[in-house]
Amino acid sequence: MPYSGGRSDTHSDAQHLLAIAKDAAAVASELVRSRRPITVTWKGDRDVTSDVDLTVEKAVRDFLRAHTPTAGFLGEEEGGHPGDGLHWVLDPIDGTVNFLHGVPLCAISLSLVYNGIVLAGVIDLPFLAAQYSAVRGQGSYANATRLQVSPTRRLDAALVSIDQYAFGEDAERKNDMRHQLTKHLAAHVQRVRVLGTSAIELVWTAQGRFDACIMLGNKPWDTSAGVLIAQEAGARVLDLDGSDHTALSSATIAVTPALEHDLMFIVRAALAETTLTD
Repeated sequence: MPYSGGRSDTHSDAQHLLAIAKDAAAVASELVRSRRPITVTWKGDRDVTSDVDLTVEKAVRDFLRAHTPTAGFLGEEEGGHPGDGLHWVLDPIDGTVNFLHGVPLCAISLSLVYNGIVLAGVIDLPFLAAQYSAVRGQGSYANATRLQVSPTRRLDAALVSIDQYAFGEDAERKNDMRHQLTKHLAAHVQRVRVLGTSAIELVWTAQGRFDACIMLGNKPWDTSAGVLIAQEAGARVLDLDGSDHTALSSATIAVTPALEHDLMFIVRAALAETTLTD
């Protein structure tokens, strides 16, 4: 039944909308699995999209328009008009460069937002047979399994991911923070990983595969679904200064609570050795 508005705070509506999001993500995932990119478009310095990204975004937009005609839509590739009310936010392929190179670490990220609050999120990993989801206040799941962040309490036992290096305008200055952060993390944590997809880094932190992930950016299509899934699994999600993460944050740091103090000490130390304006 198409969403008609007015009841989005009820449990039944939340579950109904989550089911729509899951179906939309499944449509996207099948397209990603079944199509090989033919056309690659350069959006800027080493920043690309493909015809598959555009096909997925159109298919999901059309699907959601049919099932939730009153909701707005914002997509990474073609934008949209989300408005101030209920709207969907989509990254059709998070990790496009991985996808283009045949690396199976990519994801479809879809969230439902109302007046700046993320109500539900779905992240589908088309090549890993996994779908992650959450409804605000109702926990997060991988397929049917409830998620919980890791119990890791020691930094030297922690597996931590950081986001990919910057490209395009001012990349050298932006990457100074990433270099400093890598140096400080390498000296204290068990291992550092770079996956090239924010969505997977966030859901694997929610699942306890990572103990923390650090992204020096906060684009809504990259982070909104994953942040909710991580929070609902018990993660602390923060900005660079240690304050609670919001849609206006400059960075996205998800961490199992026992490591918050020690990890943020490292972040502050790295920040003190550089100047970041992302």
